[in-house]
Amino acid sequence: MAAQSSGKADSQDQSSSSDKSSDSNKKDNSDATTVRLKIEVTDPNDRPVGNASVYVRFNQTGGPLHKDKLAELNLKTNDDGSVKVPEIPQGKIMIQVVAKGWHTFGKWYDINKSEDTIQIKLQNPPHWY
Repeated sequence: MAAQSSGKADSQDQSSSSDKSSDSNKKDNSDATTVRLKIEVTDPNDRPVGNASVYVRFNQTGGPLHKDKLAELNLKTNDDGSVKVPEIPQGKIMIQVVAKGWHTFGKWYDINKSEDTIQIKLQNPPHWY
């Protein structure tokens, strides 16, 4: 009987390993519709702007009544002026950058790649009289 129970365990191990391989195939398919972004923020002289707030907005499916809802990530740039965005869905993406002493930046991007680097050059603030 011990041989029979080990045979069952072997068949369970095989089935669980096949389940794992099918799970990894599903992950590969979902990666095709996501993007990994790196955003680099610089000033007009191409010097990095550290500690800038970066807001990334994108459509997320499955909202109320199966409508897309706008999701938002709030990130900060490193001292080298860059920030890595976690995987988000491809498509129309709004990127806004707010940094003290610089003009606020905001623009919609249409991203259709699995990886992309977006370079943003901040402008001097407008002069108020």
